[in-house]
Amino acid sequence: MLPHPSPETPTGLTRRRRLVVFCFLMMALLMATLDNMIVSTALPTIVSEFGSIERFGWVGAGYLLAQSAIMPVYGKLGDLFGRKYVMMFAVALFVVGSLACGMAWSMDSLIAARVLQGLGGGGLMVSIFSINADLFEPRERATYQSFSSLVLMASGSIGPTLGGTMSQMFGWRSIFLINLPIGIVVLIALFVLLENRRPQRQPRIDFAGAATLALAIGATVLWADGSQLFGGLFGATGLGVLALAVVSAVLWVRIERRAPEPVVPLRLFADPTFPLLLVVALASGGVAIGLVNFHGLFLQMTTGLSPAHAGLFFIAVTGGIAAGSLSAGRVVARTGRYKPVLVAGLCLSVGMLLMLSQMHAGTPLWLVAVAFAGQGLAVGMGQQAPVIGVQLAAPQRDIGAATGAVTLCRMAGASLAISVFGAIISARLAGSDIVVPGVAEPAGIAPDLLATLPESSRAAVGLLFSDAFTWLYMAAAGVAAIGLVAALMLRPVLMPVHGAAVAPPRPAGNCPHPAE
Repeated sequence: MLPHPSPETPTGLTRRRRLVVFCFLMMALLMATLDNMIVSTALPTIVSEFGSIERFGWVGAGYLLAQSAIMPVYGKLGDLFGRKYVMMFAVALFVVGSLACGMAWSMDSLIAARVLQGLGGGGLMVSIFSINADLFEPRERATYQSFSSLVLMASGSIGPTLGGTMSQMFGWRSIFLINLPIGIVVLIALFVLLENRRPQRQPRIDFAGAATLALAIGATVLWADGSQLFGGLFGATGLGVLALAVVSAVLWVRIERRAPEPVVPLRLFADPTFPLLLVVALASGGVAIGLVNFHGLFLQMTTGLSPAHAGLFFIAVTGGIAAGSLSAGRVVARTGRYKPVLVAGLCLSVGMLLMLSQMHAGTPLWLVAVAFAGQGLAVGMGQQAPVIGVQLAAPQRDIGAATGAVTLCRMAGASLAISVFGAIISARLAGSDIVVPGVAEPAGIAPDLLATLPESSRAAVGLLFSDAFTWLYMAAAGVAAIGLVAALMLRPVLMPVHGAAVAPPRPAGNCPHPAE
């Protein structure tokens, strides 16, 4: 059975009111995550109107850069000023950015509007998970975090289809303008229902730390997208961006050591749980978010499935995610332990990814569906633990900063993984000696044209791509294995229904744990 908190814990709000607030938070989360996904299928229509195809990659990269760079700042602002108005500011900024996107008159104006939208979207992602920590006790929180994971995964599944449909029926501007009524409803609900819990401490904003951290994060994400944006990760431009990221990170550490209210307090790293969970979050983002687009390419190019039929296989992925996330939430709520579920999920992920690496054009489709469902189950089991873990490890005054850091790591892991996986596919296709009869450039053949080729040519294309995906899925299994090693090194933590977590004693010198 799930724990039964008292009606007024832990925020002073009744249970019913907390549930209503949570529903509106999920509405805001769906708005932010869905918007980023539906843009992908509307981009061809946008390019046909504005031209400037050489800059279309910045429509997505601009949003991701702004979102990633601002996440830790929002977490700290919530710790300093209270989460209600920080969250409302993020929603308002996202709505204004959406309006600007819908009114864009050129590719440059759309990119600028997407950056503005990303500055709001990053705040939404962090503030929602931080507010959940205020609304629910640790064990109860595990159950509700599972619904957050479902929203994140659902947006990735239905976003591209919804974006294409809305763009075709109502025009591409509708995918942005639909956020206005949703955002206004969320703003009103938060203003009326969410209490303002301002911490009793003098707020001091670490402007220098925020600027250098944002620059380090932005440069890292920009470098990860280097293949698409400026032709390669290790060219002159790519290395220059990477050097900027390293220098900014070094400066940030030096600044944070002296700052009275650092953006991400370095004392968090004294508890070994915190850096280990950041590693888990990086790996989780890489295999959960970074692989989504590659699954579709694998299905279409190795099995010859049409885009529509390949999309049906994502039902297996999303079904597995739903089952894993909900089951993990119930297990954590019942046992008070998140480590066993996290380790089991990562073990399953390594196994399923190795299984996918051995599949080829002749593999039975039911076996492919089983592997996809298993990988979805693994993703669902591991989604919540990093957020819950850092919120338990961090003192109350730093929960926002800790949540921002782990959310950022998940997004950074996805961005880096997309770049690495894309480079693996490109390198294997370019270096292959497989000849496809009648096709000059098999790596660039469209899925719909694949069906028109002779059987021998289709088989050769399937062999070419299955070889490339063998290496991609093996690399993904390696990423999951890194997360698994970090998870195994975590201390066992027991969450009581009320109060702080209980953990075994640690060596002296670490940050005090809530239980100590």
